Amino acid sequence: MTPSQRSPDELPVAALIAPDILALLEESPADIAAEVEEMHPADLADVAELLPENLLPAFFKALPAARAADVLEYLDEEVRTHLLEALSAEDAAELIEHMTPDDRADVLEELDEDRAEEILEEMDEAKAEETEQLLRYDSDVAGGLMTTEYISVDEKISVEQALEEVRAAARSGRREAIYAVYTKDPEGRLSGVVSLRELLAAPPGSRVADVAWMEVVRVPPTADREEVARAASDYDLIAVPVVSESGHLMGVVTVDDVIDAIQEEQTEDVQKLGGMEALEEPYMSIGFVDMIRKRVGWLSILFVGSLFTAAAIEFFQGELDKVDILTLFIPLIISSGGNSGSQATSLIIRAMALGEIAPRDWWRVARRELLFGLVLGLLLGSLGFLRVLVWNWMGWNSVPTSHPWLIALTIGGAVFGVVTFGSLVGSMLPFLLRRLGLDPASASAPFVATLVDVTGLIIYFSVALLVLRGTLL
Repeated sequence: MTPSQRSPDELPVAALIAPDILALLEESPADIAAEVEEMHPADLADVAELLPENLLPAFFKALPAARAADVLEYLDEEVRTHLLEALSAEDAAELIEHMTPDDRADVLEELDEDRAEEILEEMDEAKAEETEQLLRYDSDVAGGLMTTEYISVDEKISVEQALEEVRAAARSGRREAIYAVYTKDPEGRLSGVVSLRELLAAPPGSRVADVAWMEVVRVPPTADREEVARAASDYDLIAVPVVSESGHLMGVVTVDDVIDAIQEEQTEDVQKLGGMEALEEPYMSIGFVDMIRKRVGWLSILFVGSLFTAAAIEFFQGELDKVDILTLFIPLIISSGGNSGSQATSLIIRAMALGEIAPRDWWRVARRELLFGLVLGLLLGSLGFLRVLVWNWMGWNSVPTSHPWLIALTIGGAVFGVVTFGSLVGSMLPFLLRRLGLDPASASAPFVATLVDVTGLIIYFSVALLVLRGTLL
């Protein structure tokens, strides 16, 4: 069992079936296809993950090629890679040929370059060329996500002729994006789109151009997966057409790939918000050294940032020695600024991801966050002010002070300042990163918190010097 494979406890249904499959592999492999005929490919992939590695090739050979290709799509990435390396290049090519073009490209991209080339050489020439075209694009852009299995017809033909072409395509097995039919103008450029339902409901004798929508939402092959997902979400599309600069349809990104893209994008953003580089592999699959490399970079940056925090405290150590009670409130000041900054950063990054705000909106956001920061700072500063007075009145301060009102004013004023500053900086940092061509998600909560920690302490001690000078300092 490979490290990435799950245990039987995680797959209770598959665990019940796996022993029967093992018995059939030993006694009668030809009966396996009929035995698992009613199972969904995803469930069958779970069964495959519980089988010993050395039996995986025999199990997939026992299934019809098209069925095996469906199961391969749902298989764990590491298990799938092991299987395709264990099979001969000819057998692997036969299996991959039955996958949809975009899935073929994804699977081959996971393999070693030399192994992928061996398999491509054994594939049908047309399918190999189709797959190589998709492999030219990165996996996180429209060109890498799209499939070339779509249906397009001449806009001048009748609805009846279009339906015949749809039936012919369905019978040929090219059926992934069959629910939307795209129309072409005389030069072969994308001109419209019509749903299969609209074709069926069209009046007899109508031309396709009469019922097609001519305002087609489209994306270029270089469009980021975020842009593709946003187009599908905004317009409720089940497929997003990918169009070349000349206006010719290159492929479509289907809704299942859009969902995968959304999940991958959100996973990447969450990992970056946690203060690390995005992982390209599942958590349990990534190697030890790769995991350390992904995490140590940001941790080192944050550590250096914390050194500045220590330097700020050291710089004001003389004032702290004179007024010991100020030391008690350092955690309060640091957490208030860091929390407000992290909160603002998270809100802005998510709003950017959803397309609610654009880089040009930075000034509007700055004004809003400044106002929010002032109000939140006033509320939290008031709580800090009251905390000092109440604790002093009740005699709960471990370090008593003879000037509670001045100390309360210092704490309240400092909290007001750091919360306002934290909100403003936290909201502007994603815009700055976008301006520099970086991913705004890199403005992670730990990074913002560390940045605001240093400035928050400077604000705190500056307020203390202003309020307490001549009295306690």
